[in-house]
Amino acid sequence: MLKTKRLASAVAVMALVLAACGGDGGATSTTSGSQTTTTGGGATTVPGGTSDLGLPIIDPIDVDASVDIGIAGSSTVFPLSEAVLQRWIDEGGPQYTIASIGSGGGLDRFCVEGGSDIANSSRRINEGEIEACTDTWGEPPIEVRVGSDALSLVISPGNYFAQELTLEEIATAFSLTSPTATWADVNPDFPAHPIQVFTPGEDSGTFDYFNEVVFPDEYEADEPSPILSSIAQIVGEDDNLTVSGVAGDGCTEGDLTSTCAIGYFGYAYYQENAGRLQVVTVDGVTPSAESVNDGTYPIARPLYMYTAAAVIEAKPQVAEFMAYYLTVVNDVIGVVGYFPAPEDALQEAADNIKEAAGW
Repeated sequence: MLKTKRLASAVAVMALVLAACGGDGGATSTTSGSQTTTTGGGATTVPGGTSDLGLPIIDPIDVDASVDIGIAGSSTVFPLSEAVLQRWIDEGGPQYTIASIGSGGGLDRFCVEGGSDIANSSRRINEGEIEACTDTWGEPPIEVRVGSDALSLVISPGNYFAQELTLEEIATAFSLTSPTATWADVNPDFPAHPIQVFTPGEDSGTFDYFNEVVFPDEYEADEPSPILSSIAQIVGEDDNLTVSGVAGDGCTEGDLTSTCAIGYFGYAYYQENAGRLQVVTVDGVTPSAESVNDGTYPIARPLYMYTAAAVIEAKPQVAEFMAYYLTVVNDVIGVVGYFPAPEDALQEAADNIKEAAGW
């Protein structure tokens, strides 16, 4: 079954409770200048004052390295979190673990199992997951918007006819059930090359969001995705399988025995493999920073991270890392291949953090 549809407004974005290292949690006090942030049983001197968002600037080298932080979830958010973590490590911070297991898998691990400290998600948390998080952590989860993505359809360099597709054609391609289906079944004007289709699995936020946009009627009714009964090859959370499958499809003009493939994933994976793939224009709009920001690209989406106040109370280092993340994310997000979140979204997160942390 498809995931329960994303909330439009059911999550009131809560404050991401932030604290500096040490101790058992408790009240937080801060002084400006060379900031001293006291949490529970210790104090950390934080040079540099505050960031443009008004958050205290966290020096990773001062963070308690004896405390591990577990992060799990979206394969789409994974490269962004990995880039921020690498910068954190380069600046002297401790190594943390990031698992790429899909948005659904990450939220299940965090909300149901209580087995991680932060969940990465390429979709907004749904009602059932909020309830599970509340049961596990004692209150609803804390939501943090970290960026934007243009979910990208990709074809191989040899594909000479499917550079522009409509959402209707995309829906047809990803719901074909006959093993002898061709591109002519997608559009009778297309050449009859055999079609191969690649998709992530049900635990993926990418899969969930793709279905919300491409199969809205089924999604709204919480019915099974047509993809699940189609000829699509489900690659799970390894987007590199889609890259290699599409890039190596052998699609050749004039040879109708050659297969022409299509798949989808986050824009970062397209950008990383742009020399091996073509990106598809959807309903006349090509994914780009401009089309994401102006809302014209039909498959643009927000990127999130989730944690809980109880997690941060037990591990103030989670809050320190999240403060650092929000402060530097826009420095790395373009290199990774995604787009900054709207300024007001980042500022809202920062304001919530400051209020909850008492800064």
